[in-house]
Amino acid sequence: MDILIVGAGTMGLAIANALAVEGQHRIGVLDRCAPPHREGAHHGHTRLIRVAYGEGDQYVRLARRAHTLWQTLDQHVDGGVFHRVGVANIGDPEQPFLREVANSARLHDLPLTCLSADAAMHRFPGWRLDTSQRAYFEPDAGVLLTEPIINAWRHSLETSRNVTWHDDADIVQLERNAKAYTAIARDGRHWSAERLILSAGRAVTGLGTKLGIQLPLQRVRKVIAWFDADSRYTPLCFPGFSFTGRIGDYYGFPDLDDQGFKVGRHDGGQLVDADEPLAEFGTYPEDLNDLLALTSRHLPGVGALREGAVCEYIRTPDEDFLIDEAMSGLFVACGFSGHGFKFAPAIGEALGHWLITGERPAELAPFTLERFR
Repeated sequence: MDILIVGAGTMGLAIANALAVEGQHRIGVLDRCAPPHREGAHHGHTRLIRVAYGEGDQYVRLARRAHTLWQTLDQHVDGGVFHRVGVANIGDPEQPFLREVANSARLHDLPLTCLSADAAMHRFPGWRLDTSQRAYFEPDAGVLLTEPIINAWRHSLETSRNVTWHDDADIVQLERNAKAYTAIARDGRHWSAERLILSAGRAVTGLGTKLGIQLPLQRVRKVIAWFDADSRYTPLCFPGFSFTGRIGDYYGFPDLDDQGFKVGRHDGGQLVDADEPLAEFGTYPEDLNDLLALTSRHLPGVGALREGAVCEYIRTPDEDFLIDEAMSGLFVACGFSGHGFKFAPAIGEALGHWLITGERPAELAPFTLERFR
């Protein structure tokens, strides 16, 4: 084996697909679960893809490339994987997030329309905004469908002649000798390769420790929910959104295929240990109350709760990604802090290039482990 990937979730699959396309390496893909499932970063049906990026200019190049790659995949999957409904970034224009959205659009010549509160409510009748708020609307952005994406990537790997796949491999130990890394499963099976990519979500911290690597990651319990909503929240008249304000930072989606109006809170949540079970939705009063704080004030056509679910962020201290060669031949891809899915094909492509050429792509330079040392 040339390359082992431990963790076949969103990033592991994206990296494996990029390497499989290159076709010159024997790749082993290991995970304890068979994706898609409810354990990984793809849980919850949908994710936003936006390019005018409030989290920082260092993400825009990756976002642009990912947007192109998503559109290519969309053309090859029955039913598609991308809904171009646009994304509205909403809040006080003095908020740092909104300033950065506008700044990234200006610097990179991205289509972005600034709407006053009245103009935004006229264009998107589902919103009730304060007069001071603005909406920065990105028309080419939209919604990704996670399960068709994961299924397409998995099918591609399962039919690749240079990929070996094991979705029943619960890796509990990593070892290193002069020539190879070895991943050892709970049942005693083991696999070795010259290089190893660790992209196993909450398991990354513990597995890294086995090799003497300390990774600054936190696991945070989060919730999402789907609500009844009237006709103002269909994709024909309501975009995806991010919202930042005094009540918190939120994201949401139109009612796609009558699944319900989906909303989550990006800040907040509860810190949990790596092996701690996630308490079910409703365990904490804020699980629902935090979401109602947004819907009751700003989304008048959103009604009763249909379903709530729990998920998790694996977060770095600065909430930026961690993608690096932590020691010779060992690469980590983790800490995606709740906003990594949209970048997956571009990160897979860039990290694949790094593995093949030995050169770190410039777009991954901001995400080093060294910044925490």
